[in-house]
Amino acid sequence: MKEMYGIEERKKCLLDQTELFVIDMDGTFYCGEKMIDGALDFLKAVVKRGKQFLFFTNNTSRAPEEYIEKLHRMGCDISRSQIMTAGDVTIRYLKTYYGDQRVCLMGTPQLERQFADAGIRLSEDDAEIVMTAFDMTLTYEKLDRGCRLIREGASFMATHPDINCPVEGGFLPDCGAICAAITLSTGRKPRYFGKPHKETVEMIVDSMKVPVGQIGFVGDRLYTDIATGVNHGGKGFLVLTGETVPEDLETSEVKPDAVFESLGEMGKYLLLQE
Repeated sequence: MKEMYGIEERKKCLLDQTELFVIDMDGTFYCGEKMIDGALDFLKAVVKRGKQFLFFTNNTSRAPEEYIEKLHRMGCDISRSQIMTAGDVTIRYLKTYYGDQRVCLMGTPQLERQFADAGIRLSEDDAEIVMTAFDMTLTYEKLDRGCRLIREGASFMATHPDINCPVEGGFLPDCGAICAAITLSTGRKPRYFGKPHKETVEMIVDSMKVPVGQIGFVGDRLYTDIATGVNHGGKGFLVLTGETVPEDLETSEVKPDAVFESLGEMGKYLLLQE
């Protein structure tokens, strides 16, 4: 009983120290088209405590505006400044360090538009960079083109490392799975962006003006969501509503600062502190 009381007090303390909650979406806030129970109550608790939240998804299959509309259909209204994607991080990195180099993007039409609107030069046959994403329109022709360009010397990059995307009824092969196929064919490994990489943390800190030590990364994946926090000076809060199951904690090198059943439970802890 004493040990349980100590765990609960530690959870309360960690949440109280957090000024910005960076919230994953797939498997954390919703699954497919269904909001996870208690997710909206968590946001209300964050606002009631005078804290901030930012949605961040590694899922680059859709444009940010589509996620805003999806959340609206679920009864959650946010502005563009309250959501960031791995696509945003990747675009910022390319514009900062690779100027006008040509990019062969293996992504959905929505991601292609986001890159083009940001001024990224997209090309198919003479690209200097092959950028892999969560491409739900992937074809063998795209896969072959990307592998050929990489063998010919193009840089190999990817918007995020997620292997599977949780959906209602199971999982879909994600960007990391596509990259694994390319690596097997070319012998080259990609340079990843998104969570858990430092470029994501840097963009969040710059955009939200909150020190990393006061940021809590909330999600269902140990190797992306939680690692983003614990590996870069922030906090990592795991929820058990998506990919990770309790047994995974025993073998994972990444250890969360706290584990919650869901966002709903986190919201209850937040309000207990008043």
